[in-house]
Amino acid sequence: MRVGSSWRWQLSRAMRLALHWCWPGRLRRGGGGRLAALWRYSKLLLSSLCFNSLSNSDTLLDCVFEPIYWTVDNTTRWFGVVFVSLVVLLTTSVVVIVYLFVLPTILGTYPLPWLLWHLCYGHWLLVMVVFHYYKAATTSPGHPPRDRVHVPSVSICKKCIRPKPARTHHCSICNTCVLKMDHHCPWLNNCVGHFNHRYFFSFCLYMTLGCVYCSISSRHLFLEAYNAVESYYQTPPPPYTFKETTAHKSIIFLWVLTSSVAVALGGLTLWHALLISRGETSVERHINHKETKRLKDKGKVFRNPFHYGRINNWKLLFGVERRSHWFLRVLLPSSHSPSGDGIMWDCTFTRPDPMAI
Repeated sequence: MRVGSSWRWQLSRAMRLALHWCWPGRLRRGGGGRLAALWRYSKLLLSSLCFNSLSNSDTLLDCVFEPIYWTVDNTTRWFGVVFVSLVVLLTTSVVVIVYLFVLPTILGTYPLPWLLWHLCYGHWLLVMVVFHYYKAATTSPGHPPRDRVHVPSVSICKKCIRPKPARTHHCSICNTCVLKMDHHCPWLNNCVGHFNHRYFFSFCLYMTLGCVYCSISSRHLFLEAYNAVESYYQTPPPPYTFKETTAHKSIIFLWVLTSSVAVALGGLTLWHALLISRGETSVERHINHKETKRLKDKGKVFRNPFHYGRINNWKLLFGVERRSHWFLRVLLPSSHSPSGDGIMWDCTFTRPDPMAI
């Protein structure tokens, strides 16, 4: 069989061979032996088209679900812009409601120390959320270089047919390999990888803190607005103006939205914090779990070669090299690059089989 031949050529060759073996003159001379040989050859031909030494149940499932994967990938790719627009729209609406209805109440009722704290803390959270979301959505996660001949790699990507460095995985939505890939985030319309992982986690963290802050700060206004809305159905209804009814509904929308996001995004943030403490990404979590079970059956113990200790894992993520960096690079907006290039990784130990100890 020719290397790289198309399926049309393979199909036409199979038909020609079938006609050649089933020709009446040959059948009369060869008898049933020809039919048996044709049957064996057809089975061999079919096996050669759909089987190789790497075929297993996972490969079969991938082939069966390939149409579903294709639909999900393309839908996520095209709806990424919609998700980003939704994040911008909801965040803007929360900021507008806070400035129009919550902040005037704080200015009129809180003492000066609390007033200064609310102004500083609230605007600091706003700056951090906007900065990290913009950087996470616009920063490339990092890809294996294509202009270099010798790239340190651990395998070959089956989709890109290119060397794949350690911790690199193929994103079917972006259709490319990503360095230290964590996942593809539709809310960013971007992959989370080596160069924007810090921005993604910082956005999740500060957005959660911002939602908790808005939810707690507006809780009294929410109760007042909720009671006012319930009184709308009294007879006769209270004489609220249009501005007051708009304020009531806006405060309820603000509290429900920020409280819901705080719970959902807070859980996601805690999960990623746990992964960072273990020196893992979301993809590596599944891989390491399977590897742990496989080695356990052999009486061995799995050890993550990219786990440098909890504190060191956080330092690597945030790019902390000195004590002052905890303030300058974590608590303030910073565009510094992460440690390393995402291609070469220092393992915590060197063994003939680094996965099994």
